[in-house]
Amino acid sequence: MIIYPAVDIKDGRCVRLVQGEFDKVTVYSEEPLQMALKWESLGAEYLHVVDLDGARTGETQNISITSEIAAKLKIPVQLGGGIRSIEVIEKLISKGIKRVILGTSAVKNPDLVKQAVEAFKESIVIGIDAKDGKVAIDGWEKTSEFTAIDFANKMVELGAKTIIYTDISRDGMLIGPNLAAMREMAQSVDAEIIASGGVSSLQDIKDLKETGVSGVIVGKALYTGNVDLKEAIEIGKA
Repeated sequence: MIIYPAVDIKDGRCVRLVQGEFDKVTVYSEEPLQMALKWESLGAEYLHVVDLDGARTGETQNISITSEIAAKLKIPVQLGGGIRSIEVIEKLISKGIKRVILGTSAVKNPDLVKQAVEAFKESIVIGIDAKDGKVAIDGWEKTSEFTAIDFANKMVELGAKTIIYTDISRDGMLIGPNLAAMREMAQSVDAEIIASGGVSSLQDIKDLKETGVSGVIVGKALYTGNVDLKEAIEIGKA
């Protein structure tokens, strides 16, 4: 199981939100690149980056920063937030981003998913953010009519191989992940599932490993010191 440290970028800075609310923001670093390099130096195998400005506006906002992160790191980087067209996907991959995450655009434009998967194969990841079991869109500010599992299976039918599943109610709360939801997703969907939201301790990572997910994104708990990245990676590899 791979541990993905998260670097969330807003206004050019490395931040964390609480439950995706843009007015509940904590700035952890003025330099997202330095934070990314720190996680790499501690043994991270993969980095998870979110362009929060992009997620909210629907247009990628921090390409210069995310491109620099991809260029300077030796480990692969996956990026989400405001990616809405095949042209932007192409540009990001050409800048060294290993995997591109489609969230809102996957809900609103399944044809884009089909086209992107055909062109870029495993480089396309679907981000499913759930609020009360329903898929949220537009920077988590709206909810669609799809249930998370039904939508995940639709994406697999279109060729998606990896899904990032976030429980918004847990995100940034340090109250533990929604283990039942993660287990259900891992058992119900024929794809690699990366769990996200609520990780607050090394025990949470052990518990998630037992649900069958293939990866875990850890954000706030790394920044507060609740989770030691090296120890988390050891658990993932064990």
